[in-house]
Amino acid sequence: MPNVFVGIDVSKEWFDIAVRPTGAAWRAAQDEAGITQLVKQLCNLHPRLVVLEATGGYETPLVVALGTADVPVAVVNPRQVRDFARSLGKLAKTDRLDAAAIAHFAEASGTVAQPLAAADARELEALVARRRQVIQMKVAEQQRRERALPVVQLRIDRVLAVLEQELYDLDQDLTNRLRHSPLWHQREDLLRSVPGVGPALTFTLLAGLPELGTLNRRQIAALVGVAPLSRDSGKLRGRRTCWGGRAHVRAALYMPTLVAVRHNPILRAFYERLLAAGKPKKVALTACMRKLLTMLNSMLRHQTLWSPQYA
Repeated sequence: MPNVFVGIDVSKEWFDIAVRPTGAAWRAAQDEAGITQLVKQLCNLHPRLVVLEATGGYETPLVVALGTADVPVAVVNPRQVRDFARSLGKLAKTDRLDAAAIAHFAEASGTVAQPLAAADARELEALVARRRQVIQMKVAEQQRRERALPVVQLRIDRVLAVLEQELYDLDQDLTNRLRHSPLWHQREDLLRSVPGVGPALTFTLLAGLPELGTLNRRQIAALVGVAPLSRDSGKLRGRRTCWGGRAHVRAALYMPTLVAVRHNPILRAFYERLLAAGKPKKVALTACMRKLLTMLNSMLRHQTLWSPQYA
């Protein structure tokens, strides 16, 4: 049988499915019965790979069901598929066309199947995502309070108190989960041994960057989006910029790096050396974010606690 690749466009109410090389296409409901039937259909096809786009959580039930049924599945960045379709001159966009583009991308890109995360890992990731949402709501309410009349400020204060309690409860839940898992407890101790790394960054790295400790320094920096990318053409040497990657991990690295360049002797010396060389502060700080990330990656790979001599 030829290799079969399946692309699935995910929406709130349904899935659009496309199959290569047969060209088959159909639509399935986004509910329990529809997912069960779709998994059976895909199992009968014996696909080499099923690819879905990340849609903020709508794809999760189907991905879990496919992984449980031992169907090879991968979740990819929608931007990659859109850029791939544009490169082929396919500018029109509908759900059915998107599914066909995803299937073509699966066939041509060499994307590999991703292992299904354990239930406790998915729960940890969901709790960390909820923590980010609570912080965003808290910041929004604080900004509204600055411009509100006193009669409204009292109501905002009540909301802020609820958000503070929710944030505290989330931190306690996350801490307890890490402490009761021998593997996570060990990884947490390794990460927290670095000056500047606190609970927030630890939660984010363990939940949002499971590849930490398994990739080399260039791969992990590119995955997070702190690696400078070239923009050269002919004799033109363009300005190196960082973009792409996992924005929530990159955001979580920012504040710990600010602390580390003051209190971590390795990063402080590195930061001051870059400033002395004439680098802008933002560029120097981004380089320190990359250095902190690569140090954490190396520590987890070799299971070694922080020490200035090791760094």
